[in-house]
Amino acid sequence: MFFFAIPLNILSAAINRPGVQTAGGDGSGGQRYGCPLAAHLLQICVAGNRVLLMNDDTHKHTGHAWQLRGQVRPRGAVTPRPGQESVWDYPRPPVIVDDTRLIQVRLNNVLIAETRTARRVLETASPPTFYLPPESVQFDCMQSDAGSSYCEWKGRATYFSVCVEKNCVNNAAWSYPEPHAAFTAIRNYLAFYPGRLECYINGERVQAQAGGFYGGWISKEVVGPFKGDPGTSAW
Repeated sequence: MFFFAIPLNILSAAINRPGVQTAGGDGSGGQRYGCPLAAHLLQICVAGNRVLLMNDDTHKHTGHAWQLRGQVRPRGAVTPRPGQESVWDYPRPPVIVDDTRLIQVRLNNVLIAETRTARRVLETASPPTFYLPPESVQFDCMQSDAGSSYCEWKGRATYFSVCVEKNCVNNAAWSYPEPHAAFTAIRNYLAFYPGRLECYINGERVQAQAGGFYGGWISKEVVGPFKGDPGTSAW
């Protein structure tokens, strides 16, 4: 059985409400990560160092999959300040948005890509993923990698290593050469992992989305919590 240490002052108002029940996260009854799935119960889920409280009226489960699609923020989500975006306001299915800011990607301070015509892909609970046009990329630093992955929205991705002199970073970038119809706007655009390369938005070096597989860019303009943090793989 899993137990989470949650400050009492955070949960007291919710747990002490009449009729509210809680459940452990032992995996029985379709539970996962300490989040009860029973209908009409308050759902208490740990995401990183934050707690999300969701009532069944605003949040439904299908199996283990979370179904929030940008219409409502869960309680516990960070409230954005002016000039910020909440990833819980992003839609699902995701959308593509043009971005005219200066986007740069470097390896060992060598410029790999630079553009003001990037496109962001925005999806509920994830920080934006930036796709750069192929003409902005130094392809003499790129090498095709074996293997691929599949996204239900965008299609099959191919991967690239980024190499500077003798330093090669495997699977540092990816692209969709034949995306699904709704995502042809990013055909052959390249996205880069900020955890493996140095990625910048208007000079701000971004942080990597947690989880290894995800490639979102976390900047000061976006607030979460974000998919990829511990306890969020079902989002």
